[in-house]
Amino acid sequence: MIRVLLADDEDLMRAGLRMMLQTQPDLTVVGEAADGREAVRLATVLAPDVVLMDIRMPVLDGVAATEAIVAAATTGRPRVLILTTFELDAYVFAAVRAGAAGFLLKRSPPETLIEGIRVLAAGEALLGPSVTRRLLAEFARSTPAAPSPQVAGRLARLTEREREVLLLLGRGLSNAEIAARLHVGEATVKTHVGRVLDKLALRDRVHAVVFAFDHGLVRPSGGG
Repeated sequence: MIRVLLADDEDLMRAGLRMMLQTQPDLTVVGEAADGREAVRLATVLAPDVVLMDIRMPVLDGVAATEAIVAAATTGRPRVLILTTFELDAYVFAAVRAGAAGFLLKRSPPETLIEGIRVLAAGEALLGPSVTRRLLAEFARSTPAAPSPQVAGRLARLTEREREVLLLLGRGLSNAEIAARLHVGEATVKTHVGRVLDKLALRDRVHAVVFAFDHGLVRPSGGG
């Protein structure tokens, strides 16, 4: 059973989400929060698997709440799925940096949201290639930092193939696209992705993208 916490300041939105999720045999809503501070408190008390987080809330916004929840997590859970009205909402970029594992538009079909929760609960990230490329374009407004000695040491642990996979992740390619590019199976790519995340101490592929850009490994134009 996947335990879900709802965080949204609109009563009707929370009620609609709760009704939708409770139709699924593998999902259960364990709590609801009307502001970010309450979301942080309930995430600690209830230990959900996934938090559906509205990006704009009173008292504490979704970005700050996400950062607090992720910082307090000791087992990699809960994982935060951001719900937003606008695809290019600037808050989304901040939320990804804060530790969100993915985001969806509030107008997404119910089946997309339900599947998204399952994806996050399984330990994957939810961020499509097109969105990844837009995130890179946003991150391009800041200057990538040169890798610190510690980061350089972690990068040195990657094999040549793992570094290739990291660069392709950073360019927004899916596992299927990476497999086609490298002429290997998707299962092999998934194994490489797991090793990259482990060696670089990254939460998921979303943060592999951020890492790759932050340290100048890729550029939004696709170079790298």
